Amino acid sequence: MGRQHSKYVPALFAAALLAVSCGAAKQLAEDAYWLSKNEVKFTEKTALKVSDITPYLKQAQSGLKILPGKRVEFSPELVDASVQSIKDHLEYLGYYNSTVEPVITEKKKWKTVEYLITPGTRYKIAVIRYKLPQGSSFEADFLDDVDNVSVKVGDYLSEADLEVESARSAAYMRTKGYYSINTNYYSFEADTLSGPDSTILEMRVNEYTRNQSPSAAKPHEIYTIGDVTFSYPEGLAFDNRILKSLNTIKPGDVYDETEVHKTYSRLSALKVFSGVGIELSDADSNRVNCAINLTPSKLQGFKINWETSYNSSGLLGISPQLSYYNKNIFKRGEWLNLAFMGNFQRKFKSNIKSDEFGVSAGLSLPRFLGLPYERFKGSNIPRTEINASYNYQSRPEYTRHIVSSSYGYTGSFGQYFSYQLYPLQLNVVRLTNMDQDFLNNLILNPFMWYSYQDHFDAGFGGVLYYTTNADLVPKTSYHYVRLSLDSSGNLLSLFKGGMKESEFGEKLIFGLPFSQYVRSEISFGKTWRFGHEKTQALATRILVGAGLAYGNSSSLPFEKQFYSGGANSLRAWRARSVGPGYAQPNTIFRIPSQTGDFKLEANVEYRFPITWKLEGALFAETGNVWSWKSDFEEERFGPQFYKTLAADWGTGLRVDLSFIVLRLDVGFKIHDPAREEGHRWIGPDGWFQRGGSALHFGVGYPF
Repeated sequence: MGRQHSKYVPALFAAALLAVSCGAAKQLAEDAYWLSKNEVKFTEKTALKVSDITPYLKQAQSGLKILPGKRVEFSPELVDASVQSIKDHLEYLGYYNSTVEPVITEKKKWKTVEYLITPGTRYKIAVIRYKLPQGSSFEADFLDDVDNVSVKVGDYLSEADLEVESARSAAYMRTKGYYSINTNYYSFEADTLSGPDSTILEMRVNEYTRNQSPSAAKPHEIYTIGDVTFSYPEGLAFDNRILKSLNTIKPGDVYDETEVHKTYSRLSALKVFSGVGIELSDADSNRVNCAINLTPSKLQGFKINWETSYNSSGLLGISPQLSYYNKNIFKRGEWLNLAFMGNFQRKFKSNIKSDEFGVSAGLSLPRFLGLPYERFKGSNIPRTEINASYNYQSRPEYTRHIVSSSYGYTGSFGQYFSYQLYPLQLNVVRLTNMDQDFLNNLILNPFMWYSYQDHFDAGFGGVLYYTTNADLVPKTSYHYVRLSLDSSGNLLSLFKGGMKESEFGEKLIFGLPFSQYVRSEISFGKTWRFGHEKTQALATRILVGAGLAYGNSSSLPFEKQFYSGGANSLRAWRARSVGPGYAQPNTIFRIPSQTGDFKLEANVEYRFPITWKLEGALFAETGNVWSWKSDFEEERFGPQFYKTLAADWGTGLRVDLSFIVLRLDVGFKIHDPAREEGHRWIGPDGWFQRGGSALHFGVGYPF
């Protein structure tokens, strides 16, 4: 009965919203109106974009009319303020004497404002002249940089561009020792009467600020570094030698603002300090004293992560994780991380279950082990990572033990590019308590046999990551690229001649066959932020993964194979329950464990505000996994792979707490390649039937 009524939930929800909407409309004063939307249009072709103008509208539009909590009452005064704001901004951009005409239309109790914009005159820069302090070292250093001036002959005159150039030039001069220079010493004069639609621009750098008279002029001089001191609370135990090694502001050196930023980045990267304050002050004889004030952060604590999923076939999955961290374990900025994880799956009205436990320990050292700090001149110093873990999995078909360790380096280049490089990765995998039926099936399927045997991995791996916004919860548009690579067994294969051999012809080390494969995954993501205060977002992701076994291995180890489904993948499916290809679910697994050698996936999600910190989401996804060498055609990747893509849509709620996002998603299947041909497309009637949907609770955005 509950399933029959569930199809009416969307209609009842819409009716409730409509009723609330009508009720809200009655509360509006008789002579007042709601603002339906703002529209910006240009009356002629222009390089300007609508997005250049919308931030200067003084009244936000209401958005969806059916959401009364989002309505905005129309204000004529704010229309006038918007017109003036747009004009001012256009002049700032270099469009002089622009016109902005608001056209207001009315429909019932709603008004729409259309801003018709005619951009004003623009002036090209015909000549640039510089007026500088004559005969000084400042003049010589400035002229050395003149080729890098961002405002060029032929550019359009723009106050915005001139401000950008002032800031760039002043920052450059501060790298040359001119500690006191800033944009207040810069001024510009444009002669627009010398020719039609053109101007002569004079760029001046004075020896007095805009707020001073010429009598206050003082030559720009080069400063050197004086005293450098560190201070932090006495209760913090920390090795001062580390601070001195990371500091690049050295007494006696010529002042260089680059070194100030570099030191700030290097000290902040320790994460031992919540605040790094570098206070500069004038001393005698053109010297700058530097006081570095450090505020300790919370040095240790616990973190909890939790994911829950449930699908309409009655399978419940819970994945908790508890971790302890200490950011200063040996008083030199070393990070210790201990983590405990679990994954528990239960099928209602059945004794089928799966239990997984894991424990891991990681130690991160704030240096490239074996090399001194002096070898690294930039803002970022690599960290040395040493990790070890044990994982226990108990499934109806088998019990698996995985012992892993790795040694490598992590770091970043600049603000947007980071890396993890592990020249040594070791894994030992053993399976016990195999169910006899499962074992018999493995014997009949060589491809799966090699995936589920005991083995030893020894190789290298790494991750390269680029993003245009490194915030934990980005609030602006951004994109990213993530590339991972794993390779195993190639070094060991050089010594195959001296190894023992199994009855199947595999070379053994420590009595185990060693795996030989290469595996890579790349994902591209882009998120657009838009709307009033950038509160709406359209997030997209494309992911491609491929692995190939060769040499001493006939197939990828199970733990290195790809899977789809779950809280961050195809959300109408449980994890590991999609594919491979259009194969039926493998009946030898009582809990889904569908994997493959190749993966394709594409996701799109629209995120929008509802109220307070609550967000809504609508998403659609497609993808699958396939095998290269399977004995079964339906599992293999082929020219018509697109016919075997799984697809879903869904909706969700998010609670954005700024430092963390809590997420609840429900996904509905649209195309299920595991179904019989002719029945793979699923309509609304099938979404609430057994196996037609899945519910997920998670932390953070899915991508």
